[in-house]
Amino acid sequence: MIEERLVEIETKIAFQEQTIMDLNDVVYEQQKEIQRLGSICDALMKNINKISELSPESTAPAHERPPHY
Repeated sequence: MIEERLVEIETKIAFQEQTIMDLNDVVYEQQKEIQRLGSICDALMKNINKISELSPESTAPAHERPPHY
């Protein structure tokens, strides 16, 4: 009886350890993807800032009404 209980507990622990390792792998992959997407966003923001600095139309405030109002 006690032996069966120990085997059952050890089996559950083994499954839990495997689940934790699987979840850790998923979290690691997600973190790499988040960092990759963050780098892409940074690069896009730099490009947008460069373009807005070169564009003469970017000096007009976005909240002003167009002249035909």
